[in-house]
Amino acid sequence: MVKPSSYFESSDRRQAEFDTDFLVIQDLVKAYPNNEGGQTVILDGINLTVGPNEFIAIIGHSGCGKSTLLKIVGGLERATSGQVFLESQPIRKPGADRMMVFQQYSLLPWLTVRDNVRLAVDEVCHRLSLAQKKTLVEEHLAMVNLTAAATKYPDELSGGMKQRVGIARALAIRPKMLLMDEPFGALDALTRGRLQRQVLDIWERNPQAVMMITHDVDEAIYMADRIVMMTNGPNAQIGEILTVPFEHPRDRTALRESKDYYDLRNHALDFLDRYFEQAS
Repeated sequence: MVKPSSYFESSDRRQAEFDTDFLVIQDLVKAYPNNEGGQTVILDGINLTVGPNEFIAIIGHSGCGKSTLLKIVGGLERATSGQVFLESQPIRKPGADRMMVFQQYSLLPWLTVRDNVRLAVDEVCHRLSLAQKKTLVEEHLAMVNLTAAATKYPDELSGGMKQRVGIARALAIRPKMLLMDEPFGALDALTRGRLQRQVLDIWERNPQAVMMITHDVDEAIYMADRIVMMTNGPNAQIGEILTVPFEHPRDRTALRESKDYYDLRNHALDFLDRYFEQAS
């Protein structure tokens, strides 16, 4: 197993929060058949543990298997070998304990904002009364500042609003883990920054395990507790894991005045540059 980098050390208190092996990825390999009759290995020997309230960012160049890894954790794909455990139980299929937020919004266009969220609640929260379901939906619409847009349809919303619907829908069923595949990638810079802060606000009030894919080093540093940096594919591996030393809640302006911020940012960019040159 590739051990976390000692480039930055977190405090004992923060590290204690992550000591429980909530999610365990063990010797994971993912391969696909190729045209030569053999297999192309996409992910090769991935080992990673994630704590129950830990925010993990995964970065790496295109083709390194980031989305594939996320789908395996989500149960949408099966590993070729190795295992993934959530609270000591093997992951073999999708489940309501793991919800995914994609870059594309995946909203049903014939349903309103409220009904898109309510659909997920109805599918999963069978034991709740109608009144409890309604309260749950309204709480999560308010959480992402969409109460005023509850009766609108997806084609009446901006990209940032659509993504907030997707986040509210994922969180409303109270998953144990949130999986996000470049959730802000399709947004303009101003909307992206605001939504990053909103997601962090929600996470800080209701901590849970998060695994997020991003191509943005600044986004990873701003949001995550650790940054998992992947080598190039095929045969991608975890090249290095950086611990982000900043406490939550984080102030973006204060971070950028910190020497540690730029040291960490440059370290991550140097890693990505090395692998970019190897792929060129």
